[in-house]
Amino acid sequence: MKLLSPAISRLARLRLWSIEQWMQNAAPTQFAVWQDLLAAGQYTEVGRKYQFSSILSLQQYKEQVPILEYDDLKPFIERMMQGEENLLWNTPVNWFAKSSGTTSDRSKFIPISDESLKDNHYKASKDVLSFYYASHPESDLLTGKALVIGGSHQINQLHDEIHYGDLSAVILQNSPFWSNWIRTPDLSIALMDEWESKIEKLAESTIQENVTSMAGVPTWLIVLLKRILEITGKKTIIEVWPSLELYMHGGVSFVPYKKHFEKLIGAPINYLEMYNASEGFFAAQDDITAEGMLLMCDHGVFYEFLPADEWGKEQPQTLQLDEVELGKNYAPVITTNGGLWRYLIGDTIQFTSLEPFRVKVTGRLKHYINAFGEEVIIDNSDKAIALACEKTGAAVKDYTAAPVYFSDAENGAHEWLIEFHKEPENINEFTKVLDAELRNINSDYDAKRTKDIALRMPVITSVPVDSFEKWLGSKGKLGGQHKVPRLSNDRSTLEEIKDFIEKI
Repeated sequence: MKLLSPAISRLARLRLWSIEQWMQNAAPTQFAVWQDLLAAGQYTEVGRKYQFSSILSLQQYKEQVPILEYDDLKPFIERMMQGEENLLWNTPVNWFAKSSGTTSDRSKFIPISDESLKDNHYKASKDVLSFYYASHPESDLLTGKALVIGGSHQINQLHDEIHYGDLSAVILQNSPFWSNWIRTPDLSIALMDEWESKIEKLAESTIQENVTSMAGVPTWLIVLLKRILEITGKKTIIEVWPSLELYMHGGVSFVPYKKHFEKLIGAPINYLEMYNASEGFFAAQDDITAEGMLLMCDHGVFYEFLPADEWGKEQPQTLQLDEVELGKNYAPVITTNGGLWRYLIGDTIQFTSLEPFRVKVTGRLKHYINAFGEEVIIDNSDKAIALACEKTGAAVKDYTAAPVYFSDAENGAHEWLIEFHKEPENINEFTKVLDAELRNINSDYDAKRTKDIALRMPVITSVPVDSFEKWLGSKGKLGGQHKVPRLSNDRSTLEEIKDFIEKI
């Protein structure tokens, strides 16, 4: 099997030639991608609505097509999920990736066309492999198997040949047959939906494999690795898989997890970050010595970049690649070969390099917690707080919440500081109701909370009256539009408020 590595390395270097072409000509490549997308979309219902056939320039495209969010496309998507065609894209769309986080809905459904699978997700994945082999030509990565662990993989059939599942399920279900030779676990295990049983099956089926790489959200992978150590009695994962050399991660910030992984694995391995969402595979590390991820410019996605100060304006102005600057926050607006047109995905990014174009994810346009892949947004937390108050007779003045990261002894959690107008009679009951309502509202949070496998019960502390107001006053931010951040994806704000309260 080791004879395979030099051959793969040579193929990767050959592929790098085509990658370097679009890297060096990113702006013209992007314009060509836009032209192809517009040509494909002009005969669709959305194309007729916005008169794609009359558009002769990129500026005209921006003038005729407004920036759209999920709720704007939802009527089209609901009809597509009932089998209607030529609504957002000009070829049949039989798959939808289920996710949550940027809308008020419990879940959103992103159309996945054959083109978006082939020319975006799979093409980008092969390019990532090329990046890795270019920087590690002696790698034995493909002499073993890749452990791929995603979220819930259950496939649901809606109408005739229309299906949905999370992105990893859609990709696994549509992968070429030969991918089973280099991936573990078996598809029957990967598609299991009940996580407690799934973790056991994953552990049992992968222990004997020669795993050389891992991919997936850190939350579930930590749970799996700990279980494997329990079963085997080994102290570190490298004792179980001596050839392990790479972990590919994305979706949540890896910073809080890295030391935990290093301790679990017990030996140095390589880490590679990817920016891969249901809407598209956007970027990946091409150089582990450079900050940021290379923007995928020739993969069926056309990018516009909305400056932070344009967000919320009636006619916001977007920039193209040749107009962006380093270190400024932008919200990507994407047009894709899955039928998303000028779609605001809700992330914020910064460019870390302009030659080539590399980016890092800096957050969301809206406050959120996504430390474990749970994608809790303020709409979720506000609704859950309101329902918890209604059911327990409490009244909340303000709150802030942040993640509690994994430790050796405990799984993750959300920590809440809540200032009550009227405290509940039983704070534990309030906590239970809040947790239950969040689970009901947000399917990703519910998955992470299932049997406490990844997230345990929230930790809630009642803070004294006017604590938040005094904290804002101490920062010179009292009044006007200044508010306490209700959700934070790191602990800095929450810890600052806790420290302040202890001193007053």
